[in-house]
Amino acid sequence: MSHTGAEAVAPYEQALDDLLFFRPRVAESARSVLDAAPRSVMGQVLAAYLGVLGTEEKDAVAARGGFGRFRSGLDTEDLTPRERMHLAAATAWLDGDLRGAGRLLGEIGIAFPRDALALFAGHQHDFLTGDAQRLRDRIGGALDAWPQDDPHLGPLLGMYAFGLEESGHYAHAEEVGLAALDRHPGDVWGIHGVVHTYEMRGRFTDGIRFLDARQQDWASGSLLTVHNWWHYALYSLESGDTARVLEIYDAALHHEASAGVAMELLDAAALLWRLYLAEDEQSARWARLADAWESRDDGPYYAFNDAHAVMAYVGAGRIARAERLVQEREDWLVGEPAVDNRAMTAVIGLPVCRALIAYGRRDHARAVDLLLPVRHRLHEFGGSHAQRDAIQRTLVEAALCAGRAELARTLLSERSRLRPLCPYNWSAKARLEERFGDPARAAAARERAAAQASGRA
Repeated sequence: MSHTGAEAVAPYEQALDDLLFFRPRVAESARSVLDAAPRSVMGQVLAAYLGVLGTEEKDAVAARGGFGRFRSGLDTEDLTPRERMHLAAATAWLDGDLRGAGRLLGEIGIAFPRDALALFAGHQHDFLTGDAQRLRDRIGGALDAWPQDDPHLGPLLGMYAFGLEESGHYAHAEEVGLAALDRHPGDVWGIHGVVHTYEMRGRFTDGIRFLDARQQDWASGSLLTVHNWWHYALYSLESGDTARVLEIYDAALHHEASAGVAMELLDAAALLWRLYLAEDEQSARWARLADAWESRDDGPYYAFNDAHAVMAYVGAGRIARAERLVQEREDWLVGEPAVDNRAMTAVIGLPVCRALIAYGRRDHARAVDLLLPVRHRLHEFGGSHAQRDAIQRTLVEAALCAGRAELARTLLSERSRLRPLCPYNWSAKARLEERFGDPARAAAARERAAAQASGRA
């Protein structure tokens, strides 16, 4: 802990603990480290990581400026190898080199497998870049070095559970996630990992029971509160309880007191978009959400956020505003910016945004043509399988509306084989058969959807 006096070590440990457990006070805790030791290398590194983990452009710009000033007067010769590696990783991330940052954090994890900060930052990096295998193996590769009595083993298990889930190991992920919660019931990332396993297996009634039983551990007071409420709303949507979905939306996802941060706004957009695809347009809610996105006036920082801003503009009927965002990103790409968000925007972000706009214009054939080539690459611009499913469903609905029966049949065969317990899949199959196929099969699919929604299947 170079340039870190004894008076700053305890605040640093507190800040790290707050980070691992997603406590809102983590920013205050991190500031207290630098108040006690302004030149603390690891205190400055922690502040830099906090500047990028939320995908907030303004936070990253501020962190880059502050970190650059700190580094300009720093002699790195007397620092430890680990501190120099962290400095390099934080600098790369702040400069927009996400892949380089992830690689450097991986090197720290190999050399120092009990570096909780490197593992946490790396895990979040893997989530933001949609790298499911690294999301799993970055943590799995370090776990053997952690003794059973380490107080931070619990959150590491919670991270590992999420990596397992995103890699398709659902039963093992649930087991590991519950083990994490045995150690720390308030580990909201561990709760989040278990919740994802239920989502991916169509066990939404189990998910509701799980969240209800643990509500005091996750439903307020954490940086993940809104996101876990979003998962609860997804469960309610699958069960057909739209009233409960909207109740959750208004109480937790977006309201007058909402912070307006990107990660919460994108949850709100992704939920309303699922209703929009079901022709439940929610115009007043869309208008308020689009206002919130527009007030941010985000630059080209993270393509995944851009797609959700476009959802909000399209949902609110502000097609011109959505098209302006696309044009701004196209103009930015002309300059060939040397950041990883360039490829994320050019290859995935813009096709998705254009497809959402086409869907809003009811040009369903164009939406299909834009989404079809990228549907197996959506992970490249970040998020989880559950989050990206809003875009996958858009492709299904566009195919149905465009009369692309063979494509819709193929997509729904894929979905129902992978997730046989999913009322949406079967209701979409029923609509497909009603329009293009066999009325008897349509009735059977609709009955299956109803049975799953009611918990009878």
